[in-house]
Amino acid sequence: MIQCFTGSYLLRAGLFVACSLLVATALTSSIEARSDGPRATQFSLKNGMDVVVIPDNRAPVVTHMVWYRVGAADEPIGASGIAHFLEHLMFKGTEDVPPGEFSKIVAANGGQDNAFTSQDVTAYFQRVAKDRLGLVMKMEADRMANLRLNEKDVVTERDVVLEERRSRVENEPSSILNEQMMAALYQSHPYGIPIIGWKHEIEELDREDALKFYERFYAPENAILVVAGDVTVAKVQKLAAETYGKVSQSPTAELRDRPEEPRHRAARRVKLEDPRAGQATVQRFYVCPSYTTAKPGEAEALDLLMKIAGSGSTSRLYKRLVVEKKLAAGAGGWFSGSGLDSGRIGVYAVASGGADIATVEKEIDAVIAEIVAKGVTQAELDRARNSMIAEFVYGSDSQSRLARRYGWGMATGRSLEDIEAWPERLKTVTVDDVQKVAALYFDPKHSVTGILLPTAKKPDKAPHANGK
Repeated sequence: MIQCFTGSYLLRAGLFVACSLLVATALTSSIEARSDGPRATQFSLKNGMDVVVIPDNRAPVVTHMVWYRVGAADEPIGASGIAHFLEHLMFKGTEDVPPGEFSKIVAANGGQDNAFTSQDVTAYFQRVAKDRLGLVMKMEADRMANLRLNEKDVVTERDVVLEERRSRVENEPSSILNEQMMAALYQSHPYGIPIIGWKHEIEELDREDALKFYERFYAPENAILVVAGDVTVAKVQKLAAETYGKVSQSPTAELRDRPEEPRHRAARRVKLEDPRAGQATVQRFYVCPSYTTAKPGEAEALDLLMKIAGSGSTSRLYKRLVVEKKLAAGAGGWFSGSGLDSGRIGVYAVASGGADIATVEKEIDAVIAEIVAKGVTQAELDRARNSMIAEFVYGSDSQSRLARRYGWGMATGRSLEDIEAWPERLKTVTVDDVQKVAALYFDPKHSVTGILLPTAKKPDKAPHANGK
């Protein structure tokens, strides 16, 4: 651990530069030490299932993940929420594993398990002792092909999902605003539909909807197995062949089929007034490329741009709005580049005291305009790059983060080589590259701005379009 002691401003600045150079050198050495070959190994089973093995022999445990190339953006029209609903129902059992027993068996064997759904992927994972790997492989392969659902379990779990929506969305003004902003940002692409689904459509989901979606997307040829931990490639090959290898390809499995987003022609705005809101906030989303869709170098430049503009107390947005202008209690931004079809830039600020939200928004615009016109400094770029490479290296020491890094990347169309080469590509980004993507993608026509205001008035309970 490198420590820096503070003194005068000049002393702090000098020590910060020295520390940055030491950290950069240490991180570069760490990456170079691991660059003598690929960290992960990839192969495929005869039924088309892809497998990635990431050996990590420091502890006798493994992280086992199954990634399906399907998410909420692949749902049939009118059945929003079915991908997430099916994720819940996958724990309802097979002939060999009774309903509700999957997680109990994992826990009884000293492990942990869970699952998640995004717009582009659905993943199931377990962390167990290495001698239990064959057990979780067998159970996961079983529910890939042999899910059994009864009407009672489906109805019960649907109520669970509706309650989840009430607690996470309906009772959270910021979540409501985010949902409305996404719906306004995407005019045709299903990224505008919430992952959890619209309430009125969740209420209509049934057993037949779930089984149709399961049969369409849950098949070995549409899945990726990732195993990170105290294993060998040979051991995983053997276990995978004995479990997943016995699952036949599905004759009804389909690939993704999504509409394209049209060219945006106008900026959009959403305002939400809610008595449950604490402080006034403003946020803005911009559509931009993702790592899968960007031209070479663009996504890396966008990542660095938003690290400089919006990440932490040293970011441009935080320093201007919170420290200098004292208009906001918090401010920042981010780049989401993991999407299959597109990415997003986000900026936000939470007004402090009685600060006028319109003034807060103008200051956000001023920070963005300054970056577009003048770019960023080499010192800012170096600091952001060193920080991101550090995060990559530290993440490489976590089994679960490694499994997610490879699984998510490959499930959204990236190659193993592309994932592993990310730090090296990051090193090639210049200040000119950052300014170019700022000018190109901070485009108001491709944005939606959301305003959340506290109000004494009770939130409207408007009827649904069909009168309900």
